[in-house]
Amino acid sequence: MKRIYNLIFLATALWLIAPGLSGGCFGQIAVLGETVYPIDKAPISNGVVLIKDGKIERVGEAGKVKIPASYRQISAKVVTPGLIDAHSVVGLAGYFNQDHDQDQLDKAAPIQPELRALDAYNPREKLVEWLREHGVTTLHTGHAPGGLITGQSIIVKTVGNTVEEALIDPQGVLTMTLGSQVGRNFKSPGTRAKGMAMLRSEFLAAQAKMKKTDDKEGQKGGRDLKTEALQAALRGEVPVMITAHQATEIMSALRLAKEFGLNMILDGAAEAYLVLDEIRASGVKVIVHPTMTRNYGETANVAFDTAARLKQAGILFAFQSGYESYVPKTRVILFEAAQAVANGLAFEAALRALTLDAAQILGLDKRIGSLSAGKDADLVLFDGDPFEYTHHVRTVIIDGRVVSEVQR
Repeated sequence: MKRIYNLIFLATALWLIAPGLSGGCFGQIAVLGETVYPIDKAPISNGVVLIKDGKIERVGEAGKVKIPASYRQISAKVVTPGLIDAHSVVGLAGYFNQDHDQDQLDKAAPIQPELRALDAYNPREKLVEWLREHGVTTLHTGHAPGGLITGQSIIVKTVGNTVEEALIDPQGVLTMTLGSQVGRNFKSPGTRAKGMAMLRSEFLAAQAKMKKTDDKEGQKGGRDLKTEALQAALRGEVPVMITAHQATEIMSALRLAKEFGLNMILDGAAEAYLVLDEIRASGVKVIVHPTMTRNYGETANVAFDTAARLKQAGILFAFQSGYESYVPKTRVILFEAAQAVANGLAFEAALRALTLDAAQILGLDKRIGSLSAGKDADLVLFDGDPFEYTHHVRTVIIDGRVVSEVQR
């Protein structure tokens, strides 16, 4: 009986640590792929990726890369870098869809730049595991759209039992929203014009405080977390990500960025195809709406081929799972990209948007996003075409550790 209790205890302990598993096989691995997509270079037939101490050691053709005998070998049809979900609420919004796991939007006030996703992210959330098993190795997550300024996002790897273990960047972007959805959540602003006026007033006030030369005067009353967050955006230290779907809001976002010199990422952009020239001229980057997002309200005019149109216009973009107000609270970017491919986006352009382009938008392209020597060993192994629904993710490697071998 004692042995049975011990086995039950062991099984329970393993179950408890599984959601945030950061272990797995670690060390020296040789990944062999019938086709390897480094992304920053041409695809490699019969390729090899050597992994050592959590980093990519070498990438090349099988005949030209010697595999040491001590390396564990893993084979796959297709090998890509780890996928990057460029905008999500996973880890703040949980799959139970109940009050205790819904921290994605605070409705106390429409402007709350001081809120940190760092303080709410749950790395053991089942949805994090779900995305990891579908090849997502890096997650940009935080507060949901719905307030004028909803807070500061974070960028994490989809492993770890604590946020510190998962963390890549504790202050990803300052998240903002334009449009009628803000008015549905707060009494003020009631109109788009009022919302823009409130934002401009906040930035002007923060800008004025930056110009003060008297340190004692500037620090009077102690730290002001709200002002600090706004000033970081004004200095360009932290990008702002503005969710704007209709052409009206997109143009307002571009004006705001120009007025205050903000390093802006445009999020959603359902009607981007109406103002492609203006977006391109501004130089802003786009995290495009989920391809299969529901077409109602501000996304009534959403198009399946937005990603293809952005690519054709020469605008840098990435994919996102976005925010869902219903169970299971998340989409899978692999499927969203597949739909974009079915609607005019080239295969390799889609892979790049899921990896290196997303890393560039998030400022992490020197660390992740491609299979290059010295970068983090984040890889996804497929049993066929990544964008074919009948094919699957078979193995996921993060920082040189095999973290999933579940077929998805």
